[in-house]
Amino acid sequence: MIIPMLQELDRKRTQAAVDDALEKYRFFKTITFEVRESSITASYQERLHGSTNQTSDKTANIAIYNVDEPEKRKLYCERIEQIIEHLPQREKLLMTEMTKKDRVYNYVVYNQIFDPPISEYTFYKLKWEATRKLAYALNIQVCKGS
Repeated sequence: MIIPMLQELDRKRTQAAVDDALEKYRFFKTITFEVRESSITASYQERLHGSTNQTSDKTANIAIYNVDEPEKRKLYCERIEQIIEHLPQREKLLMTEMTKKDRVYNYVVYNQIFDPPISEYTFYKLKWEATRKLAYALNIQVCKGS
């Protein structure tokens, strides 16, 4: 069986994509979901007859959003947590720190969180490995030349 070669990743853009995903994760974990409500006041809307045969039920759309959005957020957070759970122990520790509500500086992680402390070089090497794995798992990797 031949294992396909992974394409070389654009480190900067892949790191940015993973940072965005982790920021979204932290946002979903810290900000409570705001339930939408329908207005009961009638408002004037111009209706152009004959151009479309679509009907919209504003109340139904709001109800669907109020049910689907919290579930979507929960599933997103669970997916990230499952991916991190399957990382090797040091990468898992690093990514767990990166997903905390109050982010800590990199130098704090490699000097104080890791026991014994690791070098800055080792930290960034580990961070890239964890980032690369997270990017592939979330399918947000950016290959060079894309």
